[in-house]
Amino acid sequence: MKFVIQCVNHASVEVDNKIIGKIGHGFLILFGVCETDTEDMLQKYVDKIIKLRVFPDENGKTNLSLTDVGGELLIVSQFTLYADCRKGNRPSFVHAGDPAHAEMLYNRFVDLCRKQVPVVETGCFKAHMKVNLENNGPFTIVLDSRDF
Repeated sequence: MKFVIQCVNHASVEVDNKIIGKIGHGFLILFGVCETDTEDMLQKYVDKIIKLRVFPDENGKTNLSLTDVGGELLIVSQFTLYADCRKGNRPSFVHAGDPAHAEMLYNRFVDLCRKQVPVVETGCFKAHMKVNLENNGPFTIVLDSRDF
């Protein structure tokens, strides 16, 4: 799994010119699945993400978590996180997970997040989406299951 986590002041996602997910202060998470990812890995990432101390405290130090600041989540599936650009100029997506498997993991990740975060919005799996955000910092972190 790959997660691109962006601290945002606000973010939204739209499909067919209709906003389907919108948050205020929190994280926009782009979520990708590869063929070797399993459901057993998900809770570890939920815990890691909501406990990341990346929001500033009263002294301006990145010391507060999503929970500490009452942050919200917008989770958007993105298989293109597994683009392989090593050969030629057209990316290959052979390492991206099978769509059915990826959708199951995406939905399970969202469900686990909803158990711990009061506001969790989503994109639409396999849809062409427009994502709008105001990045705060900017502060962006990438988590990759191959690194854990």
